[in-house]
Amino acid sequence: MPELQEDARVSLVQISDLSVRFGASTVLDRVGLHVDAGEIVTIVGPNGSGKSTLLRTIIGAVRPAAGRIDIAPELRVGYVPQKLQIDATLPMTARRFLSLPARVGKDETDAALAQAGCAGLGERQMSQLSGGQYQRVLLARALLGSPQLLILDEATQGLDQRGSAAFYQQIERVRDETGCAVLMVSHELHVVMSASDRVICLNGHVCCEGKPAVVASAPEYRALFGSGTGGALALYQHEHDHGHDHGHDHTHDHDHSHDHEAAQ
Repeated sequence: MPELQEDARVSLVQISDLSVRFGASTVLDRVGLHVDAGEIVTIVGPNGSGKSTLLRTIIGAVRPAAGRIDIAPELRVGYVPQKLQIDATLPMTARRFLSLPARVGKDETDAALAQAGCAGLGERQMSQLSGGQYQRVLLARALLGSPQLLILDEATQGLDQRGSAAFYQQIERVRDETGCAVLMVSHELHVVMSASDRVICLNGHVCCEGKPAVVASAPEYRALFGSGTGGALALYQHEHDHGHDHGHDHTHDHDHSHDHEAAQ
C-alpha cells in the first residue's frame, strides 16, 4: 500500500450515497464525498444540516441507513470533539489528561503539546486553561497517535474570532508539518474558508463543493448564508495574512468583532 501521507492523490475516505435517519427524520440524504491524503476539507452548513452527524458516522458512532463508507486500511485517525467537559473540581494536569487511558511518556506529551501550539502547558491544571488553550490540549491529544487523518467537530466553538483564526492557522501548520489530511466542520465561515483546500456545503445533502472562492460565490451557498458572506473570505484572509491593505472590493469591518453574519 502506498504511503498515505506522501501521495496527495490517495483517497483516505470515500463516501457514496450515504443516508442517515433518526426515527422518521432523514438527517443525511445520499451524501457523497471524499477526503484525499494531505488535503484540508471543511464542511460548512447551517445548524441542523447534518455536519456533526456526518463526522460521527465516519468514525463509527452513528450507523447509516444506506450507502457506504470506504476507509483506507489501518488508517490512523485523530478526533477533536466539539466539547469535552471535565469536572472543574477534579485535579488533572494537561499531561495527565494526555496520558488517559494509557500512560504516555513525557517526551511524547511534550512533542504533542508543541505540535498543537501549546508547549509548556503540561503541568497546568485543565480547569485553569483558557478556552483556546483547552482546545489546543484536545488537539494535542488527537495528535498523539500520529494520525493520517485529523477530524475536528466545531473545534473552536466558544472562542472569539481571533482565537478561532489562530486555531485554524495551527491546523494548517500541523498539516504542513505532518502531511496529515484534515476533515473539519464549522459554522464559522469567516475563519475556515481560506484555511481549506476544498469546501463542502452541506444541508442534509451536498449543495455544492469546490475551492473556497468557488463555493463562496455559488448560488446554493449564497442561498443558505446570504450574499453578504462574500466578505467572509476576505475577512479571514485579513486575519490570516496579518496584512491591512489588501484592496478588497468587499465591504467588511476590521474591528475584529464577533460578527458571525448569517452563519449561525
